Amino acid sequence: MEKPLPPIPAKRYFTIGEVGDLCGVKPHVLRYWEQEFTQLRPMKRRGNRRYYQHHEVLMIRRIRDLLYDQGFTISGARNKMQELLQLERDKKRNGEVMLEGVEVIELEDSDSIFPDESFESGDGLAQLVRVRRELFEIRDLLSLAD
Repeated sequence: MEKPLPPIPAKRYFTIGEVGDLCGVKPHVLRYWEQEFTQLRPMKRRGNRRYYQHHEVLMIRRIRDLLYDQGFTISGARNKMQELLQLERDKKRNGEVMLEGVEVIELEDSDSIFPDESFESGDGLAQLVRVRRELFEIRDLLSLAD
């Protein structure tokens, strides 16, 4: 049985060696995958040193799973990745969020997570939607700062 991959530390950037260890692939494989998967674009700094971000490590793990565990060819994995990324874009466009490994709790109109009675009067859901929209706007602004 194959050893599970280690958890991804809470860091902003990872070197190619660290990503190789986190994803169970060698650095030369990562460089090759960059050529084959256009979505995979690590930041390059001095001396062409690659620095990967958290979302790229997750993408590499997904590519690895498609190729090594599910038996896709490079071409098939490339197509599957394009499908998955388009699905994520569509969900973001519709205001949905994909949360891997996070339990999502659906609230009924009658459920109240706030002690304030104004949320129980029926406009609580509308207020939650506004807060959610504001949080998305904040997230988008923060991603532009990166």
